[in-house]
Amino acid sequence: MDLITPDFGLMFWMILSFSIVLFILKKFAWGPVLGAIQEREESIHDALAQAEKAKEEMAKLQAGNEDLLKQAREERDALIKDAREARDKMVNDAKDIAKQEADKIIASAREAIEGEKMAAVAEIKNQVASLSIEIAEKILRDELSSEDKQKKLVNNLLEDVNLN
Repeated sequence: MDLITPDFGLMFWMILSFSIVLFILKKFAWGPVLGAIQEREESIHDALAQAEKAKEEMAKLQAGNEDLLKQAREERDALIKDAREARDKMVNDAKDIAKQEADKIIASAREAIEGEKMAAVAEIKNQVASLSIEIAEKILRDELSSEDKQKKLVNNLLEDVNLN
């Protein structure tokens, strides 16, 4: 039982040795350990502060990127709008020019058709006149082939002249 209940001398030496170890640890071990812990705590604090600062900068950069992206989209939309307007203008101009050319071609074709029509009418009139003369000539030859018919024609003409 002596081991379970220590006596006063053993307690004295244990407390003295514990105090010496505690003093040595406090003098040589706890200072550097606590300094290292303090350094570690400060480095963690600095790292957290830098991380927060980086987070803020990233937020600013992201906002700036969003602004740039918005501007780029607006410029793209403006360019597309300008391109569409230019395309529409070019198409409309081309349509107008094509319509004008078509109108000119149609007008010249109408003039050519009218000229050909007049030439054809004149040709038909000439042919009708020529045929009429030929028919009249044949009829007159047939009518004037005999002397009796000639006298009869002269008498008819004289009677017509007298009547008028």
